[in-house]
Amino acid sequence: MRYHVGMADYQRISHGFGPVFDERSHVLVLGSFPSVLSREASFYYGNPRNRFWRVMGEALGEPGLAQEDVAGKRAALLRHGVALWDVVESCEVRGSSDASIRDVVPVDVARIMRVAPICAVICNGGTAGRLYRRWLLPACGIEAEVLPSTSPANASWSLARLTERWREALLAALEA
Repeated sequence: MRYHVGMADYQRISHGFGPVFDERSHVLVLGSFPSVLSREASFYYGNPRNRFWRVMGEALGEPGLAQEDVAGKRAALLRHGVALWDVVESCEVRGSSDASIRDVVPVDVARIMRVAPICAVICNGGTAGRLYRRWLLPACGIEAEVLPSTSPANASWSLARLTERWREALLAALEA
């Protein structure tokens, strides 16, 4: 459904693809909601300008991760005990703008919590952190660490600085 509000088109959109996790996942990384390019690719962080896969590859000791296909990215996360999902199952949104997300239906995070021994939650950016605290924290019972967004819109964080901050948080979470 599309409708016009001022100068912007809002669409009611469902996530479109499932989480990455298995029974060995103990760190849950959450974004907010997939971008247009991610929805088109049917997988996380499909915008080549988003630094998520480069950051995760370096942080996990797999520097070529960004060049892997979906199966390779999924396998690398699972090898390291990392689950990946988003906070929002469906919402009204304008394009890829996190700031425009409204009328949220959260994911059923219990789906992961029933299977995986999650002991740490990391949110990719402030919007994911705010949405997590509002919608998923009661179900998870785990305070999330909110890290700087890997989005190209977060230009104030260089790739090197972002990678170091994510590496520090991921290694601490994986060792917990």
